[in-house]
Amino acid sequence: MSKLGHLGARLIRGEVGYDFIGKRKIWYGISILITITAIVGLAVRGLNMGIEFEGGAVFTTPKTSVSAGTAERSAEAASSHDAIVQELGTGGLRIQISGVDTAKSDQIKTALSKDLNVPEAKINADLVGPSWGETIANKAWTGLIVFMILVVIYLAIAFEWRMAIAALVALIHDLTITVGIYALVGFEVTTGTIIGLLTILGYSLYDTVVVFDSLKEGTKDITKQTRFTYSEVANRSINGTLVRSINTTIVALLPVAGLLFIGGGFLGAGMLNDISLSLFVGLAAGAYSSIFIATPLVADLKEREPQIKALKKRVLAKRASAAAKGESAEAPEPQDDDYDDPSDDEAATAVVGPRHQPASRNRGRGRPSGKRR
Repeated sequence: MSKLGHLGARLIRGEVGYDFIGKRKIWYGISILITITAIVGLAVRGLNMGIEFEGGAVFTTPKTSVSAGTAERSAEAASSHDAIVQELGTGGLRIQISGVDTAKSDQIKTALSKDLNVPEAKINADLVGPSWGETIANKAWTGLIVFMILVVIYLAIAFEWRMAIAALVALIHDLTITVGIYALVGFEVTTGTIIGLLTILGYSLYDTVVVFDSLKEGTKDITKQTRFTYSEVANRSINGTLVRSINTTIVALLPVAGLLFIGGGFLGAGMLNDISLSLFVGLAAGAYSSIFIATPLVADLKEREPQIKALKKRVLAKRASAAAKGESAEAPEPQDDDYDDPSDDEAATAVVGPRHQPASRNRGRGRPSGKRR
């Protein structure tokens, strides 16, 4: 068994554990700091909206010996706007420039003809209006709002409203960070970016639901025992699903990282960056928020309930009493059969010392005595 698999087995058995809930204020502080940075970046730099949202022109040239870099500099000099240049399989170039109108498009076409040394009549110019991108963006916003409403309703029914609120906060956290990274990096926002943003919502929610499902199962009849507080059981749920979350996140991030760093960065396929950056940031933020934001937030909300507060007092009082008697004040190692059956708790308080199975009367009978004859 690999080291990660061995660690996962020990986490599930409760032999080891990391105190995620106890240090939740640290995670909250880190998340608030990252979120504020993302919001400031969005407010100061803004988003670099693509041609679908701002409108512009797309020029397609015939085969030319001029490189894409030279054509990009020429297009930016002629238009005074950023340009995206792609090499086509025919040997020609596709030059995309945002924020230009018909008159400006004719000037750029003439300049490109001279700089690229191709006939002006053979350069195809297509104007793209911003209305198409606005329509896509409006439909995406509508779909996003409907998605979040349905998610809250489903989680409130399947689990409880506190988990629905926590999952919604985690989703907003992931979206804010992803959009803020786009503003800080300056990558162009296209329809591919919108698709990536909508995709990460599903992954973030999936990772959160896995932890919530373990938490729901672990807190069943929690008030009938006095071994663990709600936060301790929540911490155990995170530890029990930690390796699974790490594995699924790494497996999901590897192909996206290949698209972003190899395809978009090393090979220069800039169009891949539109969707791969949103997926990469969103997947990482989703895994983080399910562990460090959503579940600790649920524990905070639950600890405000009167019956959960009373449970915490009973647990702490029992441990204080045990400490006064010179017994271990530490919570016992959480074992599955210890918590699932509340009667074990009462038995544990009545019996001091390790349990021993009754010796069978026939034990040892028929075995060799070990004496040498």
